[in-house]
Amino acid sequence: MAPDTGSRKDKRKAKKDKHGSSADKTQENDAAECKDEPDLLARCQELEAKALRAHADYQNLRRRAQTDLEAGLKHQMQPLLEELLLVVDFLDMALSSPATNEETRNLATGVEMTRKKFIQALEAASVESIAETGVFDPALHDATEALEDPDQEPGTILETLRRGYTWHGSVLRPAKVKVVAADLKATGPEDEEEVPSEAEGTTEDVPEQEAE
Repeated sequence: MAPDTGSRKDKRKAKKDKHGSSADKTQENDAAECKDEPDLLARCQELEAKALRAHADYQNLRRRAQTDLEAGLKHQMQPLLEELLLVVDFLDMALSSPATNEETRNLATGVEMTRKKFIQALEAASVESIAETGVFDPALHDATEALEDPDQEPGTILETLRRGYTWHGSVLRPAKVKVVAADLKATGPEDEEEVPSEAEGTTEDVPEQEAE
């Protein structure tokens, strides 16, 4: 029996047509993707920009929340710290009293130890004392009195009446100090030399004509 060559040819042709149509579809898809590539790139750039904006907004929100938290903590803690500073002032006043006998000396020792513990607790909370010597700084000191002292520069701190403190770099309480007064002597204008005024006009003697 002769082989059916016609059917085989038809199958090969159908298979070839099938592969050809698949290749054509692949080429069409590639062409469509190439055509849509600019739109995809623009879309990716848009999504990337949105992601960056969202990240920036999150960072700003986080910073604002941290700032608000610190401000609220400072608002609540500052009155308490100011009251504790008053306790330190009272301890300083107690230590300024002379110890005349053994009992008062023992009492002064106990007060000194208590004050030391207070200062350590304040320093642990970032409370630091303001320098009591040097030059007057209006941001740190409150001048209650200005005295003349020719041996020192104007603005020099002479005495600290009440200690001042800072908290996290901000002034919690300014220091009350006495300072050297500035030289306020006004230099008067020098006396102007009197310049003699010139005569407005000169009169010349006209000789009289002799009568003939």
